[in-house]
Amino acid sequence: MSRYDEKFKLMVVKEYQEGQLGYKLLAKKHYIKSHKQIINWVKNYEKFGPEGLMRKKQNKTYSVQFKLDVISFMERTGSSVIDTALEFGLTNPPMITAWKKAFLEGGAVSLDRPKGRPPMSDKAKNKESKKTIQDKEMTYEQKLERENELLRLEVEYLKKLQAFQMNPEGYLEKHRGHYRLNSKKSSN
Repeated sequence: MSRYDEKFKLMVVKEYQEGQLGYKLLAKKHYIKSHKQIINWVKNYEKFGPEGLMRKKQNKTYSVQFKLDVISFMERTGSSVIDTALEFGLTNPPMITAWKKAFLEGGAVSLDRPKGRPPMSDKAKNKESKKTIQDKEMTYEQKLERENELLRLEVEYLKKLQAFQMNPEGYLEKHRGHYRLNSKKSSN
């Protein structure tokens, strides 16, 4: 995926807001692979201002419960990935798609895996081997407790999904304030 600097993104957003060209024509004009990227920039800019177009300096990690809440919200409300990201203060909607895919393929346990490829330096290899030694040193009881917690989270998610399916309007009304609070917390 191509990386664009903040000035370029802002220029494209401003050009879109002038109303001369739509998303697809702007993508073609500026050689941007997908017009959806411009849609994301515009919505991020409208919601968060110029900060919504900035690249994050550090990779943020999210809890399994937060990821389940995001996936659950999207399922319950039928919101698009972009709208869901905006609701939770996330500026990278494809991340939600990856979470959803991981959950569907491996359940809540798969949402607890570290992202990305491990580094390949000698220092990193030594750290990696120390981690595997620590994992091996984890007692059987600790492993079971970890697995239990992940299964509890998955069951909780499935219960919420079932409650929503039985009464979507009532469930959304009951939990509406909860998700607004979560989105404010995650944007800090």
